[in-house]
Amino acid sequence: MKAEIKYQNKTYSLDLSKPLDISLVLRGDDKNPIAWYLNPPKIQPVVDGDFIGKVTSGSSTNFNNISFNPHGHGTHTECVGHITREFHSINETLKNFFFTAKVISIEPERRGEDQVITEAQIRSLLKVDEVESVIIRTLPNYIEKRSKKYSHTNWPYLEEAAARYIRECGIKHLLIDLPSVDKEKDEGKLLAHKAFWDYPKNTRLDATITELVYVASKVEDGMYILNLQIASFENDASPSKPVLYKIQ
Repeated sequence: MKAEIKYQNKTYSLDLSKPLDISLVLRGDDKNPIAWYLNPPKIQPVVDGDFIGKVTSGSSTNFNNISFNPHGHGTHTECVGHITREFHSINETLKNFFFTAKVISIEPERRGEDQVITEAQIRSLLKVDEVESVIIRTLPNYIEKRSKKYSHTNWPYLEEAAARYIRECGIKHLLIDLPSVDKEKDEGKLLAHKAFWDYPKNTRLDATITELVYVASKVEDGMYILNLQIASFENDASPSKPVLYKIQ
């Protein structure tokens, strides 16, 4: 199925029959990725007296409760309400769902015990007003990212200047394959979050950050159209399903 999308007086051709899903699957077992010191999510049938919401247990339907945390259990999209005293909902923030996008791959630089994505690295791959969204794939790109236990691993992170430059490029939607754009244990500074959202001086209420994506190695660096799908949660963050379409 062919489609055309216009952006900044340009027309892009897409093949909608070839989506590239870059979200992680939410599972109710130990194979689920986990961050922020959480236990695995739970997907369990409702039990009410003799009723068990599972066809193999005699019910007419499968009827599950799901318990999870969007920030720690999989791909999620968050708005600035993640770091503000005031309530902001991702459901109210994200009103458009298709964006021009660029996938870039970066091997973070070693700085002592840290691994850092630097401003210089981003500058070499991203230009001002080039696209509306950027997807950062960190290297090496192990398939184990799909089930990795990130707690206490000191994962790579964006330096503050890199996040600021991404904002200055006009990027409204930042996606990354890590649990956070910030250092795991940063004493609550959240420098990259704040720099990207320009918080608190000129807060960008319409900008989002999507974390814990997984960009398979078969997805080439380059230009795409991003369909950023969320569940309608009145919360600072929602589980999400970003899907890329290669520009023809």
